[in-house]
Formats: sequence, C-alpha cells, structure tokens
Amino acid sequence: MQKLYLWEKAALLALCLALLSGVWAEGRQAALAQSLLRLHVLAVSDAPEEQALKLRVRDAVLTRVQPLLRGAGSAAEAEAILSGHLSEVQRAAEEAAEGRAVTVTLTAERFPTRDYGSFVLPAGRYKALRVVLGEGRGHNWWCVVFPTLCLRADEDTLREALAPEDFALVSEEEGYELRFRILELWGELFGRTDGTTQ
Repeated sequence: MQKLYLWEKAALLALCLALLSGVWAEGRQAALAQSLLRLHVLAVSDAPEEQALKLRVRDAVLTRVQPLLRGAGSAAEAEAILSGHLSEVQRAAEEAAEGRAVTVTLTAERFPTRDYGSFVLPAGRYKALRVVLGEGRGHNWWCVVFPTLCLRADEDTLREALAPEDFALVSEEEGYELRFRILELWGELFGRTDGTTQ
C-alpha cells in the first residue's frame, strides 16, 4: 500500500511539473510573439504551377511591404502601418496572382516551430499578414516580415528587435528544442495546433 501511495505522489508531481512547464512555455512564446509579425502565403493547391505562383506572389508582397516597414520600430508599429496599406498589398498580390482570387488580412494564427539555423521560433500564436490564393488548399510559405527575416534569416536583425531574454530563448544552444517541444505538446493537449505546413 505504501508503494502505491509513493507512486501516486510521483505521478501527481510529474503532472504538476508538466502543467507548470506548459504554462511557462506558453507565456514565453506569447511574450516573444509581441515582438514579431509574420507573413503567411497559402497556395491554391499543391500543383507545381500553383506552388511556383505562390512564390511569385510572395515576392510581390515583400517588394511592396519592405519599404513600408523600413521605419517601423516595433511589431505593433509594423502592424499599424500594414493595416493602413492592406489595399496596396492586396493589389500587389493580385497583380502577381494571374487571375486567382486573393485575400489579404492581418490576423493572429498558430504556427509550428520553425528552425532558421542560428535560431528557432517556437510554435504558437503570432500576428501575421496572411495572403490566401484561391481557397488556400496548397502548401504554404511563411517567414518573419518584422523584423525583416523573409529573404535572409539574419541573427543580428533578430537580436536588435527582441528583448535580451527573448533572443536568449530562441538562440540558446541547449534546451530550446525541449522547451519548444513542450509548447507543441501543450498546444496539442488543448487541441490548438492547426497542422500548418510549409
């Protein structure tokens, strides 16, 4: 009977630690998300020509967005700038979309963990400029539009944009994969992952 009691205590302690880890990881990801604005482009389908078109639309959107965001000092400023220029971004996307329907919105959505080589962004909810071609049923493409990391994942650019503790979270050699996996499991536990793929 005593062994069962100890086992129950150990299981309860493990559950409490798992819950605390999940809450901590989600809180850190939410703080990090306040410093970033992402771009998410969804293709019409997985047909090779639609995937190629998705990249041309991405390039057109980035060409329009990057000059607009040069003066932005924060993700909130970047979002406010884009909010006032959504019709221009929409036009740029439509011109490259070769007649496909295009929907451009600023929204919050879930992203999976993304490894950029020198740093990793954890899974979680981020603000995003979302560009959907047609019904958006094809593989998608995403990046960080503020700070500008879409064409080159530059560690120094990210370091300048993030608080030191947030930069340490995404760039530490040891342990970040475990923390981000905890965050993914936490999201799965509560059914909040969307299966987004690139």
